[in-house]
Amino acid sequence: MEVIETIVIQSTEVEEKETVVCSVDTDISKAEFIWTLQATWHLVNTRLEMDPAFDQPVCKKKKLWETVAEKVNAKLRESEVTDVTVKAYECDLKWRNMLATYRKNSERAKRLGASSVHWEFFKAMNETLGKSREEIEAQRRAKLSGTRVGKAIASKRFTPILPNPPTAAVPCSTARPPQDVLQLYMELQERKMNMWAQQKALEERKIEAINNLAQAISSLAQKNSTQMSKEGH
Repeated sequence: MEVIETIVIQSTEVEEKETVVCSVDTDISKAEFIWTLQATWHLVNTRLEMDPAFDQPVCKKKKLWETVAEKVNAKLRESEVTDVTVKAYECDLKWRNMLATYRKNSERAKRLGASSVHWEFFKAMNETLGKSREEIEAQRRAKLSGTRVGKAIASKRFTPILPNPPTAAVPCSTARPPQDVLQLYMELQERKMNMWAQQKALEERKIEAINNLAQAISSLAQKNSTQMSKEGH
């Protein structure tokens, strides 16, 4: 598979011209499309005429470029150029290169004035691509002025479809109501009282156990002393 390398060189000082350097084999050079000045003008005029179609939000660019290539080939056939036909991807690539050159010339025109740009395609491309959003919107309204949609917009007899406003989120309050706080406080106090009562009962049992033990020791001591006194007699 042969590889064709295309390098687009654009001067950035005065004219912003395009120079295309192609390295191809001699056996396929005849099949390679050469962009002459006439073919380039056909591409520019065709692409600018179809600019509204390319600006659609949803469009198939591949199909559109195939249409561009068909129209360019038809114009070339009218000029008796039938040896080589241009393909859709070649039109797309050439237009991208020309757009890059146009943008550089447009920046130059803003800085130094339109008289400083001498690129032959700049004026034709700038008439379509250099329009502001306000100019494009004015043209769109002018086209719609005679249609039903335009009349409805002009008379404001339409109901715009607006997105539903977002519902405000109700803040979740983590604070308890006063009744809940009081109930919680009473429950805590009751638990403390129960714990205190249990601890008091436990202490009373300890005291009772100590008293019983003391009585048992005292009783045992008395029995021992009584027995020892009997044995002494």
